[in-house]
Amino acid sequence: MSTNLSLRSIMDANKLIRPNFSDWLHNLKIVLRQEKKLYVLDTKLPPEPAQDATNESWKYYQSHIDDNEQVVCLMLASMSPKLQRQHENINAREMFLHLQELFSAQSHVERFENTKALF
Repeated sequence: MSTNLSLRSIMDANKLIRPNFSDWLHNLKIVLRQEKKLYVLDTKLPPEPAQDATNESWKYYQSHIDDNEQVVCLMLASMSPKLQRQHENINAREMFLHLQELFSAQSHVERFENTKALF
């Protein structure tokens, strides 16, 4: 438990604001990997099982829904208030994809500038 808290503190210390998306994303992936929830960013939410589905199907579904909710809360808690309001009603994967779309051009420019400065 203390490991989770110390890794989550990375997210508290580095809230997402426009210029730090790549750093924020890197930290988010570290925390999610440690918590074994990184799959939530890459996997669509499963459809709700039929009423007569197996217990195993329901457990899988509920586990994914619970993990998604925890990831959403972590992501929102580590954003600026403006970004929180824009993303508070979507699932983790959609939020991740939208943020990538918003900040991808900026990340490419940052990488170019950093590479240019190195050489």
